[in-house]
Amino acid sequence: MRRFCLLVAALASLSAATIQAQRVEVTIPSLTTPLTGHLILVFAKSDKPEPRMQMNEDYGSAQGFGVDVSDLKPGAPILIDAKTFGYPRRSLADLDAGDYYVQAVFNVYDLFHLGDGRKLWLPPDRGEGQHWYSKPGNPYNKPVKLHFDPRAHGTLKLALDQVIPPIAGTDQDPEVLGRREPGAKWLKYMRFKSPVLSRFWGRDTYLGAWILLPDGFDEHPKAHYPVVVYQDHFYPDFRPLPWVTSQPPADANARAKAGYRFFQDWTSGRMPRVILIYVQSANPYYDDSYDVDSANVGPYGTAINDELIPAIEKQYRGIAQGWAHATFGGSTGGWETLATQVFYPRDYNGAYVACPDPVDFHAYQNIDLYSDTNAFTRYGDFGQVPIAADRKPDGSIIANTGPEYAYEYVLGTHGRSTEQWDIWQAVFSPPGPDGYPAQVIDPLTGVIDKKVVAYWHDHYDLTAIMMRDWSTLGPELEGKLHLTVGDGDTYFLNNAVHLLQDQLSRTRNPHSDATFQYGPRMPHCYTGGPSEYTMQQNNADWPQRVLPRMVEHMLATAPPGADVTSWRY
Repeated sequence: MRRFCLLVAALASLSAATIQAQRVEVTIPSLTTPLTGHLILVFAKSDKPEPRMQMNEDYGSAQGFGVDVSDLKPGAPILIDAKTFGYPRRSLADLDAGDYYVQAVFNVYDLFHLGDGRKLWLPPDRGEGQHWYSKPGNPYNKPVKLHFDPRAHGTLKLALDQVIPPIAGTDQDPEVLGRREPGAKWLKYMRFKSPVLSRFWGRDTYLGAWILLPDGFDEHPKAHYPVVVYQDHFYPDFRPLPWVTSQPPADANARAKAGYRFFQDWTSGRMPRVILIYVQSANPYYDDSYDVDSANVGPYGTAINDELIPAIEKQYRGIAQGWAHATFGGSTGGWETLATQVFYPRDYNGAYVACPDPVDFHAYQNIDLYSDTNAFTRYGDFGQVPIAADRKPDGSIIANTGPEYAYEYVLGTHGRSTEQWDIWQAVFSPPGPDGYPAQVIDPLTGVIDKKVVAYWHDHYDLTAIMMRDWSTLGPELEGKLHLTVGDGDTYFLNNAVHLLQDQLSRTRNPHSDATFQYGPRMPHCYTGGPSEYTMQQNNADWPQRVLPRMVEHMLATAPPGADVTSWRY
């Protein structure tokens, strides 16, 4: 209650300040029909890169302001004043007088008529991977240098006279990339219309999939192959490494060189002959769905595992049996990898998990959702301390949780920022009273809603679910769980992995045989590997390290009569 009163007082002072504060007025000259969406206005000290590219969650961010806009009529202005919510500074009135490069983007929303009857205004993905600053169709202005003084009278005016162009037909279009030779001999792209997602969203909804076929696929028409699913964020091209079919120049970046080594290993017989799939599942809330069934994001677990993968196996001769499936991924993909194995235990025969998003909500990054009452600050009898969110491997803090929530709130209200905290909320929460994801953490005060936390616990806390269901789930997970994380993880994700290991170490009947590897002082995206190599070197050959382990386990656990020969030529 004390923090709420302080918030009210702060807003009241802002309201008074708007009488004298300089304002910004934004128009969209080309507008011919009403628009609904969210305007993001950015102030930066430099125009390289453009200000719209300079906002982020840490202390080095450019300054942003965000405002919801409903039914904007042609010719009508959008006003940003001292009441408009900002990050890192809360108000225009808080800016220093000076010269800034100023740019605005209008993130256009669509009205979605969901299958359950909800009608929600959301930002559709338009092929860019859910990024407001590069979304095709979004109006924006080129950066302009302006002098701003919060104490001055008058109004600064911006006209959004540019529109971000379409991606279709460009080198960011997966369907264009998929037709490139000679790589297309092995690498295929599928755009798959999902019936279950289309019913949920009330419109045609597609998944993308990159499919890397094994060497010798055309020459062995009777062979059927194991399937490995790689989990990651949205990228237009193939992952986990680029598919580079010719030797890069000597001055090429390390990733290109790693991609060429992967191509050589894949096509020379040095790698196990499997089908490697990378799924794209961008949606209105994020660049990725987290690959589970969700009340807000949709039934992506069902769509991927019961619709997409069977279609791929049918077309490309996959062995459609659980013993011949495995999955791996890091970060978001790490959480997806573990969740896929836990929620589909018989359909997968190995999960190789790196730096996963929180697998235990006692360590939701640095927040204990069960014990903490506020996500931004911990209070003692006489003191208080902000809850850290991001750090360097040496422990230096670069972002706290409260400002990160402010950053996302500038980008979108009702959980529509398309950023990290909001996608966790969208995936894990039930719908709220307004139809949007129920708030687990109030973005302005940090107060934690324990009723929503209880729902999260029962449905998506992977440690809690494994412990609750161990008598039946445990036997299905034997030999299948392998986790790695850096103990200097940027987002404190190692803490949840340690909690998971502690819980699994207490299991009986069976006792868990999950393996864990921790990288001392290693940051986010640590994938394990020999300690004599750097993290970057180990990441560059991650597929070459894990795919042989996957196949070795498949062969050791294949049921009698399984096809363990046709693909081993």
